[in-house]
Amino acid sequence: MANNSSFTDGKKSSRRIDEWVILVQVLVVVFLSINIMLIVTFFMKDVFYTTMRYILFAHALMSDCVTLFTTNLLLIFSFIGKPVHLWSCLTMFIVTSVSIFLTPLTLTAMTLERYVAICMPLRHAELCSTRSTLQVFLIIYGLGVIPCIIIVLIFFVSVSSDFNKHISFCAADIFIVHEWQGHLRSAVNQFYFLVMFVIIALSYIHITKVAKAASGENRTSSRKGLRTVLLHGFQLLLCLIQLFCPMVEAAILQTNIKLYKNFRHFNYVMFIVAPRCLSPLIYGVRDEKFFLALKFYILCGL
Repeated sequence: MANNSSFTDGKKSSRRIDEWVILVQVLVVVFLSINIMLIVTFFMKDVFYTTMRYILFAHALMSDCVTLFTTNLLLIFSFIGKPVHLWSCLTMFIVTSVSIFLTPLTLTAMTLERYVAICMPLRHAELCSTRSTLQVFLIIYGLGVIPCIIIVLIFFVSVSSDFNKHISFCAADIFIVHEWQGHLRSAVNQFYFLVMFVIIALSYIHITKVAKAASGENRTSSRKGLRTVLLHGFQLLLCLIQLFCPMVEAAILQTNIKLYKNFRHFNYVMFIVAPRCLSPLIYGVRDEKFFLALKFYILCGL
């Protein structure tokens, strides 16, 4: 009787996992399709790929696509229980780790661009030129790669040179071989969180002051920029919370494996998938110029 009960519970649990995985696949396909459509629209008009905010927007979409694809691939591998080669896992870990950092860093750069446009309009053309955009990308990728490089270097130094083996489960925790290494990763994530949060907060405060002092069309433009910064702030908050999730997951793993799996599922949808669906709403729909171009290409010029 007990065996039948446990078998039924296991079957229900498996069905719930199946439904959850199917739901995630639907969400990922929908968001990837929307993002790809927006990226295609971006390359259709010169004004988009010669303007900093649209270039940063397209870059955020691309990093979102990479994050959704790689994390979903890891999810599928863990669900089917297929062994993964360690080198393949390491490659996916590097790509995923860098892309996860690229999104909040790009959002921070977009917030600063809005700050310059509203609070320093006379210097906007100078500070936000195409040349400046290339410098911004160098900074974004430099900051995005640093945390991953630290973890990978410590991993290579700490383990043997035998990488010709398969592992049953691919996750970031595999490359954390020392307890102090986990603390270091947490410290780096917290530092990034603090710096980006301060930048968003200060930008919001200054734009608020300008919006209150402005009049007429300037007031309308400032308020629109203020709402954009608010949306960036909310999206950035969701992305930055993801940086704290590994610490919480590691603590839960020590107590309850079932709760750990449920928590990972919740984190994936809430802090990886959800923030990636906000980018199309912020610029793809709210930006009049981009929305008109998107509607034009969707309707085939009708």
